[in-house]
Amino acid sequence: MTRFAVRPTGRSARLASALAGLAGVAASAAVVWHASYSAFSATTSNPTSHWAAGDVVLSDDDSSTAMFSVTNLEPTGTGSTCIAVTSTGSLPSAVKLYGTNASTTNGLSSYIDLTVTQGTGGGFGSCSGFSALGTGASVYSGTLAAFASASTDFASGLGTWAPTGSASETRVFQFSYTVDPSAPNSTQGGTAGIGFTWEAQNS
Repeated sequence: MTRFAVRPTGRSARLASALAGLAGVAASAAVVWHASYSAFSATTSNPTSHWAAGDVVLSDDDSSTAMFSVTNLEPTGTGSTCIAVTSTGSLPSAVKLYGTNASTTNGLSSYIDLTVTQGTGGGFGSCSGFSALGTGASVYSGTLAAFASASTDFASGLGTWAPTGSASETRVFQFSYTVDPSAPNSTQGGTAGIGFTWEAQNS
């Protein structure tokens, strides 16, 4: 009896190949699924952390106007004014007063006596209602020349004000001057100038 081998047609070969491929994909998917769910897991986390710096902030009520602009000074001449300085920073700090851009001719600054007192009440251009603090009220007493040479930056600055940073705080500074009655003739026509600066540094 003669046997004949039956060769698969092209179509049946393609179908067999496709079925084999599908079977492989199914088997692979089963392995992946099994691997994905073959272990328990758990996590815990802390919410995002944040950092923000505090600050030290000073302002005054002078509207960029000099406290004094005096002409025709003579021996025994005198004057007084106030300025309010406010701290609104969030950090505790120390506030110091010092001079900047000091100048003089004919030695006039050596014959101007300056007093600076710390207190409350009043404001720029008016000391109405000013009241000196108790301990630490006196910030400076001496000549303008001595102030200009001794207090030139924060390190050499004057004052005991130490804002806590917990709330807005204001100090009023009263500046008073008197021309020394013994000022010599050589000071005639002389000039004196200085800027006053308050600086706060975190303590």
